[in-house]
Amino acid sequence: MTTQNSPSSSQYPVTFELERPAHMSRPHVFLRILILILASWIVGTGGWLGLVYLGLPAAAAILIAKKNGQGYLDEKGERVTGWIALILGALAYLTLLTDEFPGRSSAPARLQIVRSGSPTVGSALLRILEAIPNAIALALLGLISVIVWLIAAISILLNERYPEPLWNFQYSVIGWQARLLAYLASLIEPYPPYTLDTAPPAPHAA
Repeated sequence: MTTQNSPSSSQYPVTFELERPAHMSRPHVFLRILILILASWIVGTGGWLGLVYLGLPAAAAILIAKKNGQGYLDEKGERVTGWIALILGALAYLTLLTDEFPGRSSAPARLQIVRSGSPTVGSALLRILEAIPNAIALALLGLISVIVWLIAAISILLNERYPEPLWNFQYSVIGWQARLLAYLASLIEPYPPYTLDTAPPAPHAA
């Protein structure tokens, strides 16, 4: 596993952008709680994230076996990017970053991946092990994220607002997850940096 000389998050070939809403909806807080309860009953707490962690490298390996590395990047890269964007949109919704459901044409989330590398079946599966340190770091951040979620939920219920520093923190965690998922899917070559950018996102140019 190569983690040295990794590019910073600002230079990394994965960009996740999300517009910060001016107001948040109180009913959506309760809807998220219901979704989280149902998800925990179906696959267990955090179980679906484990499926994503293992499923992306497995899917990449299967597609690489069919198309070879360059064919996978050229012919299937856009589709896999769409899968990751859908996952990130769901995470953004569940972490209270937006009231928009993923998959809608009007959804404010945008994902861009500059594909690179020469993936093989073996390298795709090996990334399950290579990504463990990065996933552990994200899991530790997830403990803080839960506390941030609770504070943000209370704030939204009281005044329909998400404190900007808390929103920026959750946004940066999702950005880290975007870099890790793109790596697990063998869409990019460099290892995800251990960087948490809590600065507010730059305004999106129309």
